[in-house]
Amino acid sequence: MDIRHVLDEAVRQGASDIHISVGRPVTFRVDGKLVALDNKILTAKDTEELTKMIASEQHQSQIERIGGVDFGFNIEKGFRFRASCFKQKGAFGIVLRILPRQFFTFEQIGLTDKVIALLNRPRGLILVTGPTGSGKTTTLATMLNYINETRDDTHIITIEDPIEYFHDHQKAIVNQREVGVDVPSFSEALIKSLRQDPDVILIGEMRDLATMEAAITAAETGHLVFATLHTTGAARTVDRIIDVFPAHQQPQIRVQLASTVIAVISQVLIPKMGKSGRVAAFEIMISTPAIANLIREGKTHQIISELQTGTKYGSRTLDSHLLELYSKGIISYDDAISKSYDPAQFAQQASQVKFSTKGASAGVFAKK
Repeated sequence: MDIRHVLDEAVRQGASDIHISVGRPVTFRVDGKLVALDNKILTAKDTEELTKMIASEQHQSQIERIGGVDFGFNIEKGFRFRASCFKQKGAFGIVLRILPRQFFTFEQIGLTDKVIALLNRPRGLILVTGPTGSGKTTTLATMLNYINETRDDTHIITIEDPIEYFHDHQKAIVNQREVGVDVPSFSEALIKSLRQDPDVILIGEMRDLATMEAAITAAETGHLVFATLHTTGAARTVDRIIDVFPAHQQPQIRVQLASTVIAVISQVLIPKMGKSGRVAAFEIMISTPAIANLIREGKTHQIISELQTGTKYGSRTLDSHLLELYSKGIISYDDAISKSYDPAQFAQQASQVKFSTKGASAGVFAKK
């Protein structure tokens, strides 16, 4: 089997991911569903050969040494892939993410002018969260591209594992550092970045206490910091960061977060009803004095109430966005309720929906 055939076919079918595993055919994720490429069941020899077609000797050595490796690569047609190669049951496995060739606009992904305005802030922390495969990287890439195109006198540093979107220098200067290639760890890169005259710092993932601590410090000391977490919802994101720290540090971290967090954007991707592609649903928390006070006092369970009443600031709950998408006929009831935080309340509100006849005005986040 030729890996190029697999990659070309995945692109042709509009897949977002490719799964290669012993005991089943090559499988694509298309609009959130798993679809087999053909009927050929892969053997251990097949997956090993496919791995060697995309992994360098250094990557193969890392797989043998620690059981897995992540890296990015391009093909001639301009498509870029993020590869995760790993060992499972003694054999090789691969998951490939297909990255879009161009940056999306804010209108395409469904973010409002209130969110765009945050990108002109000189300092603070913006968190983009959601489960794996929810489009966090694409949202961040769109934000950085906007800053790159519009803000001069700006130095952007990204710290990623691996680098997914390439950003050329435009009005801004952009330096992209890959963990494991250019620097040993996120925390090390972040600490060193503070000596490199940055204005904007992107952290591909806040994985540990050291990285979180350094990110908060960078936001406090006059930098605009972007980062991701695998959490859902604004309140849960704040709680997750605080809970990583030892109990004796948590009161101080609450104070620091209250003063540095600009926004939490939590997103999920949902198949569009009756059409190909998926649409993003967002929960957006734009910090206000009231929200900052709730974070400071450890009353994050009350944040949801502030989001419900904070639409004039650009905040919204996930369930309100799901209800809007459902009322416009963009997503199905079953998909909407499966992603909602409060299914019982959502069901009650959905029963009173008057369906729009104007069709979709929301973002068309992926086909990838």
